[in-house]
Amino acid sequence: MTEQPSALTAGKSEEEIRASVLAMIIDLAPDADGEFDADSLLVEDLGYHSLALMEITFALEDEFDLEPIDENAARKIKTVGQVQDLVLQQARGR
Repeated sequence: MTEQPSALTAGKSEEEIRASVLAMIIDLAPDADGEFDADSLLVEDLGYHSLALMEITFALEDEFDLEPIDENAARKIKTVGQVQDLVLQQARGR
């Protein structure tokens, strides 16, 4: 059985989803001064610490109706682009 995209992502382009994820990450970032893109580092560039990382994780799960993000997968995420990729992968049900 193939999973269907959530109602929140159905009909949205990859670019729109990536832009939404970037906007959320910047909005919740402890240090959001400057320009950020997919290569920006969550900890070093945006000032995320463990509590802020948990907050953005929960916010993304809620916003995009995602399954809980696996802790092992989450530990490997370092950049905004990796977050965008994970959200796209889960939201599209691949």
